[in-house]
Amino acid sequence: MADNQRLQGKKIGVLFEADFFENEIFYYKYRFPEEGAELHFLSRLWNQPRLTFLGHEYRAPMECWESFENMSDEELRSYDAIIVPSGMVSDRLRYTDDVEKIPPATEFLKRAFAEKSILKGIICHGLWLTAPATELVKGRRLVCHNNLIGDAKAYGAVYVNEDVVVDGDDLVTGRSGGHAHLFAKKIIEILAER
Repeated sequence: MADNQRLQGKKIGVLFEADFFENEIFYYKYRFPEEGAELHFLSRLWNQPRLTFLGHEYRAPMECWESFENMSDEELRSYDAIIVPSGMVSDRLRYTDDVEKIPPATEFLKRAFAEKSILKGIICHGLWLTAPATELVKGRRLVCHNNLIGDAKAYGAVYVNEDVVVDGDDLVTGRSGGHAHLFAKKIIEILAER
């Protein structure tokens, strides 16, 4: 196997929405496949076949045609990693039409957390997606954007002042979108060892 194909046969899902941090998302778009991984951007498509989302910094358009909605348990288990990216993506994804229900994206994240075989990656403001289900991170070591340290502590998480933190064998967190390369490197290392 070529040195740069360490993730051959691995499948990675990145949750996606508008106001994404282009530098981070475009890095994943090329870096994970460079290692041989199959990469999927997953969103809520609102009964559309595809949606075009605009980035935050440069308003760069990026199309998404895959949804996490109605994903079967079998398909979910086919993923080796699910990543919640930085920026406003998680804030947009935590919208719910029915205020009595957990947002669909958080419900999906809960399902991913229930599968120990799936590596969960949360970077920067991605932590917001756990707000409606704080039990996912309660008692777990993590790092997040400096603006969310209070949130992390309120969720019952154990904040660690490092750029990338690994908790157990299924959670990797990163400080900010500017640390996406270090975050991705750790995810690649862990998946390559599995």
